[in-house]
Amino acid sequence: MFLFHIIITIAHALFPIFGTIILIMVDFNRFTLSNGLRVLVHEDDTTPMAVLNILYDVGARDEEPDKTGFAHLFEHLMFGGSVNIPSYDEPLQRVGGENNAFTSNDITNYYITLPAVNIETAFWLESDRMLSLAFSEKSLETQRNVVCEEFKQRYLNQPYGDVWLKLRPLAYKAHPYQWATIGQDLKQIEDAKMEDVKAFFKKHYNPQNAILVVGGNVKVADVKALAEKWFEPIPAGDKYHRNLPQEPQQTAARMETVTADVPLNSIYMAFKMPARNDAEYQCYDLLGDILSQGQSSRLYNSLLKEQQLFSDIHAYITSSIDDGLFIVEGKLVHGISVEAAEAAIWKELFKLTEQEVTDEEITKVKNKSESIMVFAEMSLLDKAMNLAYYELLGDAAELNTEIDKYLAVTPQRILHAAKSTFVKEQCSTLYYLTSQDA
Repeated sequence: MFLFHIIITIAHALFPIFGTIILIMVDFNRFTLSNGLRVLVHEDDTTPMAVLNILYDVGARDEEPDKTGFAHLFEHLMFGGSVNIPSYDEPLQRVGGENNAFTSNDITNYYITLPAVNIETAFWLESDRMLSLAFSEKSLETQRNVVCEEFKQRYLNQPYGDVWLKLRPLAYKAHPYQWATIGQDLKQIEDAKMEDVKAFFKKHYNPQNAILVVGGNVKVADVKALAEKWFEPIPAGDKYHRNLPQEPQQTAARMETVTADVPLNSIYMAFKMPARNDAEYQCYDLLGDILSQGQSSRLYNSLLKEQQLFSDIHAYITSSIDDGLFIVEGKLVHGISVEAAEAAIWKELFKLTEQEVTDEEITKVKNKSESIMVFAEMSLLDKAMNLAYYELLGDAAELNTEIDKYLAVTPQRILHAAKSTFVKEQCSTLYYLTSQDA
């Protein structure tokens, strides 16, 4: 298992043939079982492989403030064996399969890849742990220790490792995005009790809260039969209705300074941006690329190459389902003051609020988005994960129109997004300073 903030790639391929752009759609069929499990099937007879991907509509945002890190902890527990299958990996390895999972603030995703002729093994394994996951104190203790060790190694004992543990609660004051997927406090994971784990499973791990995607060298009729055989007997469970606190409008600049044993001073600036389904989401994605995608981008060219203020600088978005963050982060060159570096960033951001980006700039970043889509189409697993994610967003068919939303972005819309976002009163800034200069 691994933990990372997932930015779902848009998948929708463009292939040039004799100078003509041919649009390749991701075809799929959809049906719903009587217990509420949504199933999508993507047939691809060009490969001998198959993938079974199951997305659970639960992430760190669904945790209680005093029990954070549970979604990620539970991802690990799901590999601890079920009542009927003590070892999850062993039968999968026998049929040439591989598996993994990830947790984000919004979702938890599990997947299996294996030869298509052995796809029923994947149905058997995933349905069994959805129905009858084994809850043992031994498994809980083992996985709790694993997660605690990960917390220490990746977040507490690495240079800049705790940035998101500090930046999220600085930027969010009400919404549960204020804590990272790993959790906000190691002690909350250490204190996880069996009754808490069982309650989490009952609340979130049921057919009504899941989306199953099967792709590869399979047939819809066969997948439907297998889904009905292995998943339909599972009780539907109670439908989880999300009711999260709304983040209020930020009206005053927020700042925090951290001093630690790190090699370089760093600045992290966070601005609120619209949710994933907002009509302007694509503007922010392209805006991040205009600022820092490639050596001709604005921040790289001005602040790193010309002025030599930063050794590293990036702008990107969190792609959160609810209102997300637009981040600008950079590591300063030795000898450059934090004040000078921050002022230089603001100067570049304000340029975007005063004048439209050029046609050349916006064309470049749109082309980059198309390239990402082509690469995404090369992976059967990426297609399965993206179908599940877009279905969660509202309709998997939107996967095939995502590029149109990017191509429709204009310099005027980029200007409007920048004006509404790059405001000092709406910025949360984390200064991460080296103790070596103290």
